[in-house]
Amino acid sequence: MLKPLRWLARRFLALMLAAVILFGWILNPPTTWTIVSEGVSTPRKWTRAADIAPVMLRSVVAAEDANFCRHWGFDMAEIRRVIARGESRGASTLTQQTAKNVYLWQGRSWVRKALETAYTPMIEALWSKRRILEVYLNVAEFGPGVFGIHAAAAHHFGTTPDKLSARQAAALAAVLPAPKTRAAQTRSARARAIADGAATIQRDGRAACFQDG
Repeated sequence: MLKPLRWLARRFLALMLAAVILFGWILNPPTTWTIVSEGVSTPRKWTRAADIAPVMLRSVVAAEDANFCRHWGFDMAEIRRVIARGESRGASTLTQQTAKNVYLWQGRSWVRKALETAYTPMIEALWSKRRILEVYLNVAEFGPGVFGIHAAAAHHFGTTPDKLSARQAAALAAVLPAPKTRAAQTRSARARAIADGAATIQRDGRAACFQDG
């Protein structure tokens, strides 16, 4: 009984690894479970990291995962901090969120979390940090039916990803934790804090792993 189960487990992990290689090196994810299930209100268009304003990359890191360049997929210091404080919020990194958004589904379950935990180190091992951010920004939801940075820039600010200002980038990053209820407001307190954080991680080197050149 155990031998067939081990065989199935190895084959399943091999399929997961193949999927990580496919979307890391060969193809851009054409869609996700979330996009298909929720529908698209603003046209999507894949945007390369090179065609996204660098401040947008720094802003999403500052907002969602300030230690992105310093962990291997799981921010253990943040996890310990959340546990010590008894907080209910999660401590998911951008890599974990990318694994969930690309390969899995929304909602909480032990099955989904276990698969996310398996995908995360594979992505960290096989993708560059810059590729993780590129994929994340192209599949993340920035408003009801607004998926990807190209649609977000057009929908919220009538511009393209390469022309986003620091304030606009911070406002878009501020939407990410709750895209269905938050508005992209450049003057909100959270957007201002994210803009400051983006400047800080550029100065202190925490953006070095994904900055071009």
